[in-house]
Amino acid sequence: MKINELTKENVFQTLVASAEGLSAEEVQRRLAEFGRNEITAVKGRSLLLKLLGQFTHFLAIVLWLAAFFSFLSEYLNPGEGMLTLGFAIVAVIVINAVFTFIQEYRAEKALEALKTLLPFNVKTIRSGKESGGSAEEVVPGDLIRLAEGDKVPADLRLIESNALKVNNAPLTGESEPVLRSIEPFPGDPINSPNIAFAGTTVVSGNGVGVVFATGMRTEFGRIALLTETVTPGLSPLQKEIVKATRIVAAIAAVFGVFFFILGFAIGRTFWANFIFAIGITVALIPEGMLPAVTLALAMGSQRMAKRKALIKTLSAVETLGSVTVICTDKTGTLTQNNMAIAKIWADNGLIEPNAALTSATTRLLFTTAALCNNACSVDNQYRGDPTETALLKAAREALGDITAKRLFEIPFDSDRKMMTTGCVQDGGAAVFSKGALERILPLCSHIMISGERKQLDDVNRKNITDSDQALMDMGLRVLAFASKELPASSSLVKGNAGGAGAVAGESEKEMTFLGLIGLQDPPRPEVHEAIKKCHAAGIRIIMITGDGSRTALAIARQIGLVQGTPVVIEGSAFSLMSDQELMDKLASPEMIFSRMTPKHKMRVVSLLKDKGEVVAVTGDGVNDAPALKKADIGISMGITGTDVAKEASNMVLLDDNFATIVNAVEEGRTVYENIKKFLTYIFASNIPEAVPYLGYILFNIPLPLTILQILLVDLGTDMLPALALGAEKPTPGVMQQPPRKVNERLLNFPLLARAYLFLGPIEALACMFGFFWVLNAGGWTWGTLLPTTNLLYMQATTACLTAIVIVQVANVFACRSSRESLFTTGFFTNKLIFAAIAVELALQLFIVYHSLGNKVFATAPLPPGVWLVLIPFAILLLAAEEGRKFVKRRFRPL
Repeated sequence: MKINELTKENVFQTLVASAEGLSAEEVQRRLAEFGRNEITAVKGRSLLLKLLGQFTHFLAIVLWLAAFFSFLSEYLNPGEGMLTLGFAIVAVIVINAVFTFIQEYRAEKALEALKTLLPFNVKTIRSGKESGGSAEEVVPGDLIRLAEGDKVPADLRLIESNALKVNNAPLTGESEPVLRSIEPFPGDPINSPNIAFAGTTVVSGNGVGVVFATGMRTEFGRIALLTETVTPGLSPLQKEIVKATRIVAAIAAVFGVFFFILGFAIGRTFWANFIFAIGITVALIPEGMLPAVTLALAMGSQRMAKRKALIKTLSAVETLGSVTVICTDKTGTLTQNNMAIAKIWADNGLIEPNAALTSATTRLLFTTAALCNNACSVDNQYRGDPTETALLKAAREALGDITAKRLFEIPFDSDRKMMTTGCVQDGGAAVFSKGALERILPLCSHIMISGERKQLDDVNRKNITDSDQALMDMGLRVLAFASKELPASSSLVKGNAGGAGAVAGESEKEMTFLGLIGLQDPPRPEVHEAIKKCHAAGIRIIMITGDGSRTALAIARQIGLVQGTPVVIEGSAFSLMSDQELMDKLASPEMIFSRMTPKHKMRVVSLLKDKGEVVAVTGDGVNDAPALKKADIGISMGITGTDVAKEASNMVLLDDNFATIVNAVEEGRTVYENIKKFLTYIFASNIPEAVPYLGYILFNIPLPLTILQILLVDLGTDMLPALALGAEKPTPGVMQQPPRKVNERLLNFPLLARAYLFLGPIEALACMFGFFWVLNAGGWTWGTLLPTTNLLYMQATTACLTAIVIVQVANVFACRSSRESLFTTGFFTNKLIFAAIAVELALQLFIVYHSLGNKVFATAPLPPGVWLVLIPFAILLLAAEEGRKFVKRRFRPL
């Protein structure tokens, strides 16, 4: 017989299991026999293919063409040094390919390492005790407890179900949740209601199932839904970088062709023009730009992980910097999620928790709190929802262990806002309910006062409502409690009441109101400062909570979220408002949504996006998934979040802390700023690389800088300082600027103007000055062309190269901020820059003074005096940048 056709007892017999679960020894034995519960992934592109791909992208093809023409010119006109140039360009292609491959490999491994911070854990019952563990260690015969929001870890035959509904969309494509049962079902297991399949998710209710298939033996494994590998595409920022490099490379090629033709017009030879065309093209191609961007994004995601924000995709890093609105939950995000009973209202008055057992009413109130509850105590450790664990802890401290046989359960959900259980205790049966007052009170016909059941009149109802509001004004989460006794003849006791709707219809009526319990969840101490940072950064915060409006408003004032009179909208009013009415309300600077459900949250996110906002939204429940997916940045909770929410989100808070969101936004802005910093640095050196060729073609002077030396600057001396700029820490002003506009281009006019029209010309002045200084000192006269092997010529080109390196050392400090003074950011706050400069200068000294460096790069040793005359240009660049930044701060304040 198939597993779905067996009774509960036969299931245990077939799987050699029991209601107590497996022992630890048996789990290890079965793990060795069946293997780990994991899906074998399809093998992706091999490392070799990934490496080969680095030799065929657009920039590589341009360089391959340059190398081909160099070899061709050597063949047609030998002795011009084009063979060496050809090999040098091929070396550049290889170096760039290997470097890019290494950086992308590191970024990929970094993301994989971050994913291990978020293991897939399940609740198992072994040797009669409930415990947590890795889903990969689940074995056939294990008992798995399922709750709302859980992802099913293996194929399960259900043996217990309390209104359990699962979403089989990953398996069948049907998005409508289906109710599960435990009765035997004849037919195909795929259609059986007593099976919960691996990879599906629990939408509501709870239950227990026995594992009968794991890993590749599951239905998921057999149809290989999880084995499909999708190659991740480039992020929007990376796409923009690729587009920019192609544009720059195309411009470089156009320049090369233009000056090649111009050279003929002014009488230059073919080979002189050809050398120039190759040189100007290579000079303007930003070979190292894409790997540097990839590495910066990966480093940003790693820094965020250290600050407890797990980024699941690199594109999320850049989007964080544009966030304009954060829609946040209250409980556990703005507060500590450390619930404790603060106030009790019963017998028509407030009672302190430590004096709560003075009447039969409070004893029944605590009994209800304990039995209408899914939290549990294992080895004196409380497990479950924080609200329920606080209630259970208080009830056990007041009454001791409370045991009862549960007859049925109607689970809490966001629409009902209440939970009901039926239990048999001491021979009598009763129904216990807890939830929001507006849900519980209409179900009550009586109230218990001093242990006596009395008719619930309008005076009592008003008294209860006023007390509820008074407790909420204290910032407390308030729950109402009610109960009723069941006669032995009740169908609920006999177990034949029918479905959940029939159970609710019979049990949740004519109940006795017992009282209110106010739970305190203190605000997180760091949230107040984080909210101030958001306000300074131009980011609006909207609280969306399931608590009452008075509780939400009290907490919002405590943490500084609201200062004036905010717009407060409750869920009941929200449902009646049109989209236009809500759009008008959303323009308010301070907003709170209370008594909201996840579907309400989805609507808020959609309307905010329609208004052009970049929205980050938090969520932890299964029903939050649509809003998390809809938002620009979906943020799930790492501690309290469900598996479904984590899968739907772009970022996971490992500490469930709102302040971590703000830290992540700061890091997102910093990554974007750092990319702009090193792009400015890289592009600035293009001008001193290009100007020597313009002088060569236009003014009939010796070529001041060889192509090989240009390549040395681009991929040798410049690369490490550029990467060091990508590791810059947040600048003081990064969270005092308004959010970046989504359509703002990375390579905008201010960046290019600063690099090409301000920093670049200063560097070009330095390199040309060094070139002519050495020539004049050696007795050169204008118009004299020197052979490439001439010592004076090699010293002059070495001086030109050295000038670029010296001024680029100053430029790396200048590029650390586009507006803040270097004296504000500090010289020594980025130690990686000093390490990069040390390597850069060591390489330059090798090239200038070592015989091997002289031979390879056609350089010659320089007198120390040449270095001394070039250093003032570095000082000039820093001084000019400080002046520009001063003017910018003075006339364009934040």
